[in-house]
Amino acid sequence: MTAPQMARASIGGWLAASPVRLAPMAGYTNVPFRQIALRCGSGFTTNEEIDAEALIRGNAWANESARGTHDRGVDLGIVAMQLLGGSEETLVPASLRLVEAGADIVDINMGCPVPKIVKRGKGAALMRDVAGTSRVLAAIRRAIPEVPLSIKIRGGWSDADQNAIEVARMAQDVGVDAITVHPRTRAQRYAGRAPWDVIADVVRAVDIPVTGNGDVASLAEARRMMADTGCASVMIGRGALGRPWVFDPTYEALDEAGRLAYEAEVIARHLDLVEAYFPPHEALVQMKKHLMHYSAGWPGARLLRIELFAQRTAEDVRAVFWSRLRPLRVLALV
Repeated sequence: MTAPQMARASIGGWLAASPVRLAPMAGYTNVPFRQIALRCGSGFTTNEEIDAEALIRGNAWANESARGTHDRGVDLGIVAMQLLGGSEETLVPASLRLVEAGADIVDINMGCPVPKIVKRGKGAALMRDVAGTSRVLAAIRRAIPEVPLSIKIRGGWSDADQNAIEVARMAQDVGVDAITVHPRTRAQRYAGRAPWDVIADVVRAVDIPVTGNGDVASLAEARRMMADTGCASVMIGRGALGRPWVFDPTYEALDEAGRLAYEAEVIARHLDLVEAYFPPHEALVQMKKHLMHYSAGWPGARLLRIELFAQRTAEDVRAVFWSRLRPLRVLALV
């Protein structure tokens, strides 16, 4: 480990202190959801990706995301911010903007598999040009020498081009402080079972902390991933949608009635946070979207979602949702 990396070693301490945390997800990991995940025991969280080009061009949404939360009176503890980009010309100034906004960690998205993203040289496309990406990461490292820099990668571009180890070693060589590995390739997207052995291979190949990600929907599975792969921490993404209590070990020990009471309290708090943070129209959209996930698996969930999306006010959305939850709580007590 180089001297600058030693000076930035706090990221390893942060990972060790709370080894299971919420993964960044576009459209979901906004401030209220990150607040509720932290409340349930998630380690430090990462914002939904910000497009570097949009940020430096003054896009309103990107600017709002990059401003952080300090000016809104919201405390998220350690603030990690993720950038999506494909060139030094956009990623370097965007990284500087994030640091100015209060980012404690800058994370570069090298794993997004969405076609419209990769065709513009962003996300997983960065794994195809290791030499070029090395120059980009080195430039970011020089621009923000005192702030931890991390990357999120995939197993590779395709079955024929699995180069996670090569990319991880390159990243370590240019001064990246930590790596998150989603082991599916870009071509697989989210299909099939995530091959955790890819995570283990990366762990053995580098000396910097590695976070595992993929097909983890419980603390038990997170513990198993850490035991099986040797990764320092685990990110849970889709497994936390509608289930932020996945991070709380006390939830596992509750009986059915206790779990329903816990869930109701978390959902109510989440809705309050959404209404406090967003303007009314956006709050309504967010409430419906998250309640769709919270109600997944309930009897009559499909009809409930139709009814929820027909509502025009936050008050009506709450009334419809709680009217369906109450019978479930009664059944749990029988």
